[in-house]
Amino acid sequence: MKKVQLITDGSCLGNPGPGGWAAILRYNGQKRELYGYAPHTTNNRMELTAAIEAVRALKEPCEVEIVTDSEYVKNGITVWIHAWKRKGWIKSDKKPVVNSDLWRELEEQVSRHKTTWVWTRGHATHVDNNRADELATMAAREQRASNGAVDCE
Repeated sequence: MKKVQLITDGSCLGNPGPGGWAAILRYNGQKRELYGYAPHTTNNRMELTAAIEAVRALKEPCEVEIVTDSEYVKNGITVWIHAWKRKGWIKSDKKPVVNSDLWRELEEQVSRHKTTWVWTRGHATHVDNNRADELATMAAREQRASNGAVDCE
């Protein structure tokens, strides 16, 4: 099974506002950058979208390490989702889970892989996380991308 590292980030100018997402895929010494945008969204939706699109880009089952600076994403997919599903996507405060559409999609995408989630501090020393932040912010600012993805050498 191939071992892949995915580094993801989301950005939003205003919350809600124009948003961007980005992911860096690392495999066997190679690097691929993906990014895209949404015209009116939230930061949490962009963080989730970054993870979804990164995993979706994998063409076969892999051993995947996903690095995120979003505790919301990491805790949501590894801890909170179990209770949400058990309770019919209703939180303990009796309100619906926010972004349940994206949580369901993320769960579906990661189910194809052996996945490990790693949290890193944002805007710190993780070079790929900083690059993902740059790409997500650029996408939010420019509101454009080449079909939502660009391969970089």
